[in-house]
Amino acid sequence: MPIATVNPATGETLMTFDALSEEAVRERLDRAEAAFADYRTTSFAHRAELLNRAADLLEADQETIARTVTTEMGKPLGAARAEAAKCVKAMRWYARHAEHLLADEQPAPDDVADSGAVRAFVRYRPIGPVLAVMPWNFPIWQVVRFAAPALMAGNVGLLKHASNVPQTALYLEELFRRAGFPAGVFQTLLVGSGAIEGILRDPRVAAATLTGSEPAGRSVAAIAGDEIKKTVLELGGSDPYLVLPSADVERAARTAVTARTQNAGQSCIAAKRFIVHERVYDAFTEAFVAGMRALRVGDPTDEATDVGPLSSQAGRADLEELVDDALRQGANALCGARRPPDQPAGWFYEPTVLTHLSTDMRIHREEAFGPVASVYRVADLDEAIALANDTSFGLSSNAWTRDEAEQERLIRDLAAGGVFFNGMTASHPALPFGGVKRSGYGRELAGHGIREFCNVTTVWYGPPNG
Repeated sequence: MPIATVNPATGETLMTFDALSEEAVRERLDRAEAAFADYRTTSFAHRAELLNRAADLLEADQETIARTVTTEMGKPLGAARAEAAKCVKAMRWYARHAEHLLADEQPAPDDVADSGAVRAFVRYRPIGPVLAVMPWNFPIWQVVRFAAPALMAGNVGLLKHASNVPQTALYLEELFRRAGFPAGVFQTLLVGSGAIEGILRDPRVAAATLTGSEPAGRSVAAIAGDEIKKTVLELGGSDPYLVLPSADVERAARTAVTARTQNAGQSCIAAKRFIVHERVYDAFTEAFVAGMRALRVGDPTDEATDVGPLSSQAGRADLEELVDDALRQGANALCGARRPPDQPAGWFYEPTVLTHLSTDMRIHREEAFGPVASVYRVADLDEAIALANDTSFGLSSNAWTRDEAEQERLIRDLAAGGVFFNGMTASHPALPFGGVKRSGYGRELAGHGIREFCNVTTVWYGPPNG
């Protein structure tokens, strides 16, 4: 895949970039290694000062970077501005909380006395340059939610971004440079996916984090495993959205529209499978379809647009194959299931609601990365949980119920990295984020995320005089 900015609203190639040579990559790895040697010794206060400065700069650049994001991957302009604002919030959160999150852990003296220790504690130390392989769908947020904790922990970052967002990738390197981070602490590597293996195998790279597809995650995990290097993976999702009899059905349907179509449905944590109790199925489905039909699809730079284009022609083709397969096998499309007739250029697809689905359909097993919702009718809570868990993914989940017993049962039984009640899944810097099963492993954000790339070091003192 060429490294290029291709406007998904028009299909026009606006800018192309040459990939770094092997020699240029080696130079950047040398720079990262040298930077880490010094940066790891800096104080939390100094790192926080730099990260707060980066947050201030990003806040000032909000309109400019939002327009770059919209041009490169098609996110409506309002959503791109919101993404930038979320990054600012996360930077400031980690600048404020990192020292506390990584404070030495002190066991009670009595608990370690039988080891002969007069004192013992745990210290979190940085591990080195971390390779971040990041996706295009949230092209600044995905990077910042890695970079903010990694840099505050004293690590340095190497960003291999998606090849369709090169201007955003270069902006992020420049942002951290302008903020005053030393040269080599955060670098963008404009390379194709074929270069990842060599970079990850390089002894100067300590670990890797990847957000992306299951095949990409499997590849990076295999390489890192062979090299015995730590990885964190956030992969695909097919998140369930359960609506049970005690739900506020009108609000559940209204929220479901946003949960399915945010970022044109191109989100791992977007709700994709809507599992609705038969007692509220008709009311929910009617309101949900009405909301999906009301969405405005079009130019992402138009402030009135709700749903922009998909990021690529290939992405739309993949989505169409899933929908067409379902329709051939008897699914019913209550709306959408086509390209908008008034959008002849670009990679648009209408918000779609499918019913009468079966387990034989591809869309039941595969992630639909676009504004396509699958709606299922269930008879009771047991059936709802069984259907929710009938997937190889386990990123997050949503459940609408005001019944506390049902809530406790869902917390216990839903196979997912998160359970969100009476609202939609969203990531937040203070809450850990990640999945189970084929949605990956490890956690980002919160204290769990900042500790992922730390050397958890036991420190033990014996009696000073033997």
